[in-house]
Amino acid sequence: MSPARLERLKAHRRLWLKVHLYLGLIAGAVLAVVGLTGSIAVFYWELQEVLNAGQMQIEAPPEGRRCLHSLDEIVAAADTIKPEGSRFDKVYYPRNEHLAYKLLFYLPPSDVSKPDKEGDGYYIFVDPYTAKPIGKQLWHPYHRYWGRPFVSFVMQLHWCLLLGKTGGTLVGILGVLAIISVLTGLIVWWPLTGKWRQALTLKRNAGTVRRNYDVHKLAGVYLAVVLLTTLFSGVYFNLPEQVNFLVKPFSPLSRPNAWAGIAEQNFHSTVLPGHSPISHAEAEAAVNRRYPAGRLWMLTTPKGDFGSYYVWKRGVDELSPFIGYRDFVVDRYSGKLLKVYEAGTGSAGDVLLDWQWPLHSGQAFGWPGRALVFLAGLACPLLYVTGVIRWLQKRRA
Repeated sequence: MSPARLERLKAHRRLWLKVHLYLGLIAGAVLAVVGLTGSIAVFYWELQEVLNAGQMQIEAPPEGRRCLHSLDEIVAAADTIKPEGSRFDKVYYPRNEHLAYKLLFYLPPSDVSKPDKEGDGYYIFVDPYTAKPIGKQLWHPYHRYWGRPFVSFVMQLHWCLLLGKTGGTLVGILGVLAIISVLTGLIVWWPLTGKWRQALTLKRNAGTVRRNYDVHKLAGVYLAVVLLTTLFSGVYFNLPEQVNFLVKPFSPLSRPNAWAGIAEQNFHSTVLPGHSPISHAEAEAAVNRRYPAGRLWMLTTPKGDFGSYYVWKRGVDELSPFIGYRDFVVDRYSGKLLKVYEAGTGSAGDVLLDWQWPLHSGQAFGWPGRALVFLAGLACPLLYVTGVIRWLQKRRA
């Protein structure tokens, strides 16, 4: 490379360094919190089960003597200890044979001017082998973040910084800035003189200043792919309409938000004269008869006379070992399947967006994937702290 070309590239890199610096100072502190809480959220299910072990973990009978009660019996058991006046909203099925059913009940909103909003949300835990309620936990306090269980608090802090939808939008915008920051960091790091070994290793016996620089540089370089992946998916979850707007010119999309599932407002149950609505267990059975593969993950109850059941299945290996899930809409009167969405199918845009949650959570690649996402989350506060230290060192110099 000629000296003149090298000098031009260095001049361009100085410009990118300023962009990288200011983006890091603007977005870094918030992303440090989001990244740290994201690392904790990687173990969302495990933490919830450990911290609430007395209500979630059960002693399963010997394998030959296990007899699961029906979903209707489980719901009936939960009804015996539900908060008075609350409405059954959804059930989360146990991930394994040593866990209880988790049913979510909502109280009516205390603000009568907002009838479409839910009040406090409570989890009720029921033993699947005895159909006896184990306990109750306030999970979604209405219009407040304090008083939540630890895992619920962490998830809200990660999603919106405890600022509701406004905070969610802010986190999405900062996520875009963080993507640009990572890309400009790679530009600044790129070894123009070809000294790749020096660029990819820690300098031995280095002083404090150089060691801080190397940690900042290498944490960003080695985790850049995972950081960019999780940042993009986080932007998608918080700003789905904007991401859809960017994707649609290249590929059509069959649903507005892969993260939220099938859009409820698009499907209505047909009232059949003389017919009562089907039970929860019958909705579950309607799905299992047609699509036995995979495990039931969640069932949401109909809202209003024309609402439908929404059922989610996970672990459908025939679709994909990485993102194998199906979503169903079930008519509450006839039990017909009104819609089936199969992850990883459809247009290229659908497939791209279906991948975002498995990648963001690390679930797509099992424990190795979750470990990488965990490290990427920890890298956010590490990059911010080492970046600020580097900036202060250069200012003093």
